[in-house]
Amino acid sequence: MEQDESWDETAAAQYDTPGEGMFAPEVLGPTVDFLADLADGAPALELAIGTGRVGIPLRERGVPVTGIELSEPMVARLREKVGEDELPVAVGDMATTRVAGGFGLVYLVFNTISNLLTQDAQVECFANAARHLSPGGRFVVELWVPQLRQLPPGTPAAVFAAERGYVGLDTYDTVGQQVVSHHFRFGRGREASHGISAHRYIWPAELDLMGRLAGFELEARYADWDRSAFTAESRSHVSVYRLPVSA
Repeated sequence: MEQDESWDETAAAQYDTPGEGMFAPEVLGPTVDFLADLADGAPALELAIGTGRVGIPLRERGVPVTGIELSEPMVARLREKVGEDELPVAVGDMATTRVAGGFGLVYLVFNTISNLLTQDAQVECFANAARHLSPGGRFVVELWVPQLRQLPPGTPAAVFAAERGYVGLDTYDTVGQQVVSHHFRFGRGREASHGISAHRYIWPAELDLMGRLAGFELEARYADWDRSAFTAESRSHVSVYRLPVSA
């Protein structure tokens, strides 16, 4: 399944969960605080802006935000909240699409770089971020740490969530670094749905090399948006890459 097929009208309609999940204040607040602090009033570009979960509140904090988004249904949902003149969005691939203007901050949240399913595309995404940044600008990536330690020998799948009405299961191809996330949702009686999303997982060290190839230096890595320390037990990270001022 191609990424533009994964993020169709159904996915776009289910994405927004106001006040809950990824939209909960305790999740969204630290994310916006972190990015607003780094932007320091300079324009920001969000790659894969989706329905504006982060971009809209960041703009409300006084940061001029522009977006790139592959899924037209996701952009349509964003347009229900804010107009093009307030938050412009270019429809296209985050690895290759260009927009006008220079930016002090480019960012990718919630594992989105893993939606690019080849190493070449992920490397090109870093290069595209660098092309949009002014010297000294920063590229921020939020990404999960592959949980391969959960896989017993010979077992290609692991449960990552089991809640009332929902089970999440990842199937792994460890040779190709491919993951397919399966989302099972259950309603009343026999009511159930199954959704999938494909990813290429990236180790932190590989991500850093992608950054170096694009001319970035790793400035900081945290376990979360609250700037907590990244350790061997961290399940995700927020990594800040910076272009040298002389770039």
